[in-house]
Amino acid sequence: MSESDDVWKVNRERDGEAQRFESNFPQYGPVGRAFAPVAGFGVTLRNFFRPTVTEQYPDKKTPAMPRYHGRHQLNRYADGLEKCIGCELCAWACPADAIYVEADSNTEDKQYSPGERYGRVYQINYLRCIFCGLCIEACPTRALTMTNEYELAGPTREGLIYEKQDLLAPLEDGMLQAPHPMVPGTVDDDYYKGDVTKVVKEQTEWVREHRPEDPTLPENQKQEAGRG
Repeated sequence: MSESDDVWKVNRERDGEAQRFESNFPQYGPVGRAFAPVAGFGVTLRNFFRPTVTEQYPDKKTPAMPRYHGRHQLNRYADGLEKCIGCELCAWACPADAIYVEADSNTEDKQYSPGERYGRVYQINYLRCIFCGLCIEACPTRALTMTNEYELAGPTREGLIYEKQDLLAPLEDGMLQAPHPMVPGTVDDDYYKGDVTKVVKEQTEWVREHRPEDPTLPENQKQEAGRG
């Protein structure tokens, strides 16, 4: 006989008498015991006479809670450069292995993010994602956040693998589409600290020289507005 068997025997039989089991559940009276088998129907009866409320989805969509974990978003800085530096920490933190990242080096002609590296390939497989939010906690530059968008259904499995262009935040007014140089005289730390707050003249001139047809240039935006 093992030691655990001896302990069990001692606990069960003490001084030759079996220990009496005492329940911690409340003891009901005769009426309570009579209705106990059908007590679960109380919830049904309470709601039986209440008016039925039907949500008119998708015609009327109920806003999600502010901190709801929905579709991911890759954010940008105020001048349009991408915040993602391709460090892959989000992929390492993902417990479902739903994120795939490939980094590449920035060059003078192709500066997508501040510093040396940027995320060239960024994929999130929403067939695997469990929306736990660990990826956004791991991101050192706050490049990855989660939106309130929850409509992610699709007709194909391939469509639920979101690419970088599907996840990038839309360009706001005043931003320039990357790639373009950083603000002259700044380093990547200035971007991380929030010191870069707008596009400067040198960046606009660079984009105008290399991509005169870029729709984010001020003159092209005016032409597009005039057509509309």
